[in-house]
Amino acid sequence: MALLLVTLASCINYDDSGRLLNIKVHLKSPEDFKEGAALDNQEVKIKSKTVEKAAMTDENGIATFQDCMPDVYDISSYVELTGEEYAQKTGSEDAVEECIITATLNEQLFDEAREQLPIEMESAIMAITPKDPAQKTKSIVISKIYSSGSKYNGNKNYMAGRYIELFNQSDQTADIAGMYIGLLESTGNSNRVYTLEELKKDPNIDGTMVVVKQVYRIPTDKEYLIEGGKSLVITNSAVNHSGVNEFEADLSNADFEVEDYNDQMEHNVNVVKLSREFYAISSLKGMNLMQGGPCGIILFETDEDINTWPTTYGYGKTSGSMVYLLVPNSTIVDGVDFIKNTSTGPNLSTKRLYDEIDAGCTHIEAVAGYTGEVVYRKTARVFPDGRKKLMDTNNSSNDFKVSTTIKPREYDEE
Repeated sequence: MALLLVTLASCINYDDSGRLLNIKVHLKSPEDFKEGAALDNQEVKIKSKTVEKAAMTDENGIATFQDCMPDVYDISSYVELTGEEYAQKTGSEDAVEECIITATLNEQLFDEAREQLPIEMESAIMAITPKDPAQKTKSIVISKIYSSGSKYNGNKNYMAGRYIELFNQSDQTADIAGMYIGLLESTGNSNRVYTLEELKKDPNIDGTMVVVKQVYRIPTDKEYLIEGGKSLVITNSAVNHSGVNEFEADLSNADFEVEDYNDQMEHNVNVVKLSREFYAISSLKGMNLMQGGPCGIILFETDEDINTWPTTYGYGKTSGSMVYLLVPNSTIVDGVDFIKNTSTGPNLSTKRLYDEIDAGCTHIEAVAGYTGEVVYRKTARVFPDGRKKLMDTNNSSNDFKVSTTIKPREYDEE
């Protein structure tokens, strides 16, 4: 027995390189904060492939995570400040109802060296909800994209039931009349228009604009309201598609529909039509949502005539069959970089939005689509009255999930 114990002991690895770690994360205050104003008592989350933990920051904005396995982690924080807290920490006299601050730091290696000093995580103010009702559209986000389509009657492709959803994050009703919806350039690598790096290198763009292929606008003939904590649905065909298969939905109660010339789709005369403001080429019929991606979307607002904005043929080109609109970053309210998946993982070369608009991306699991997959925002919070606030850390990799069962206007519980 003694010999056996000695033998077993000799097999045990006493190297402490795999021991549990105590890691600190410093949630740094945004630049707008007064000196010494910390993000105290705020939740910070860490996530690896197998572990997810949360910890609260102390009076210095430092969150301590104990007993962490050595691994690679993503770190994030989503902070909601009341108007009073915002004024206290920034010294601002603006009439603010709520301030959202986000922070994301991906692929951080937790090892013994990381125990020496706190990990510094920058944060930024992503949204300020003013008390002025005229500014309520700043709380509108792109909350769901169903572009994949599905199969029916054996192996036929069904694409008529695709839709997008917008969600009002605030607790106040917002009028979205006049808001623009832009679909990003989505051509493939062989004939692509711009890469993200080329958008930054082009001296005429210099990272200040994004390239879109289609633009629609909410009509301006009256108020178009979206209640706080509610969503609205925009589709190409506002009819009941649910009889096709288990993936498709009844869209007969959609809020808006895109109706194009000779587009072969069934339409609903009772649903308000979006106005078509820009097309890269006239043969595009309806919202050109690519079934496998990329099909990134932006929301933007402007009082300018977008027909006076610059256009482009593509990086280094002076002619072409398709002309794209350049939308200034400064007009963008929200953006979601929906990219294409491949057999080896997401094709990051098709990412088109800058980090300040969307620091990450989302995608369906399938490569070619036709799987009924929907990408949608996770629920960040459920208020006592049942109103939800969706995840918006300005990073779609963190904010979105994929489902084949979730339906229009539905979102997960917290």
